[in-house]
Amino acid sequence: MDIHEYQAKDLLVTRGIRVPRGGLAYSPEQAAYRATELGGDAWVVKAQVHSGARGKAGGIIMCRSDKEVEEAADKLLGARLVTKQTDGRGKLVSRVYVEETVPIDRELYLGFVLDRKEERIMIVASSQGGMDIEEISEKEPDSIVRASVDPGAGMMQFQAREIAFGLGLDGALIAKAVQTIMGCYRVFRDFDASMLEINPLVVSKDDLLALDCKMSFDENAVFRRPELSELRDKSQEDPRETFASDRGLSYVGLDGNIGCIINGAGLAMATLDMIKIAGGEPANFLDIGGGASPERVAKSFRAVLKDPKVEVILVNIFAGINRCDWVAEGVVKAIEEVGVPVPLVVRLSGTKVAEGRRILAERAPSVIVADTLKDAADKAVSAWKSTRKAA
Repeated sequence: MDIHEYQAKDLLVTRGIRVPRGGLAYSPEQAAYRATELGGDAWVVKAQVHSGARGKAGGIIMCRSDKEVEEAADKLLGARLVTKQTDGRGKLVSRVYVEETVPIDRELYLGFVLDRKEERIMIVASSQGGMDIEEISEKEPDSIVRASVDPGAGMMQFQAREIAFGLGLDGALIAKAVQTIMGCYRVFRDFDASMLEINPLVVSKDDLLALDCKMSFDENAVFRRPELSELRDKSQEDPRETFASDRGLSYVGLDGNIGCIINGAGLAMATLDMIKIAGGEPANFLDIGGGASPERVAKSFRAVLKDPKVEVILVNIFAGINRCDWVAEGVVKAIEEVGVPVPLVVRLSGTKVAEGRRILAERAPSVIVADTLKDAADKAVSAWKSTRKAA
């Protein structure tokens, strides 16, 4: 789960990290009022979307009067911001953040990420931050400082000091950098984050300020962080994925035309690969999980059919905890209640497979039955091509 910049900064402040003053606005008039509240003679108007690289996409605008603030907000609000981290549709801008400008002596980079392979929190920092951090990390790898946190001991003060020295800081800034780094670690730990990025972390008049911040959280842990659930902005999410996740389904939207309903992440990935080998393009990853009831299978059909690009549906079930007769009942329920206006290919294997196939043969004769994974992928792609020819 991602959150907006201003929300991430609110979390940073709770752990003693300094950020510039700012205010949220939902209209151009409100943005101008925020600038008046902040005072000064220069402000930054920032589009609040779940994406990085906003500056290069025109999502961050410098202003030197409240009139310019109003015009910048008018330009951004209601627009769709397309960055190199979004798809071609971009992200809808429904709110902007008006922030005071601060003098910048240096730009640094500080990032925390959960390394699942190492089972540790990894810290990446650079003495050169800003919009070109990706290029800098490639061209000047020596400027990157790395550290890892032992989950048993937690982050230690000496590690924070080593990072501060590695960034080329000295004097009073060392103590402030240690406070900032330790504060970021506490935010990361306390809120079950999976990523925290401050870019840039700026040196401004012997102070350190988080000028921009991105945070992502482990959705599996949100149940114990109810305050984070309130920060979710569904308008920034893929509506297909939102529909599925709200119904307890593991769904990832893709760009193809063959919808997939599968049990087990490994089998799902293998099925996507087989569809590609057969010459087709999968429209989604959807794992219905173990113990799928007919109602859950029907919900999966609703989720897949939310995508208007879907022209064929492939159901691939290897039943262990699941039962093929349950899945078959779910397929019939979907056909009767949801309506399946596209060709449907079903491959069942495992527990109660004979009963499942009997149910399909008697109550859903229009279903295309497959015996193996390859057979299912080939039949799904063939049905898709036939649909294209008919159109």
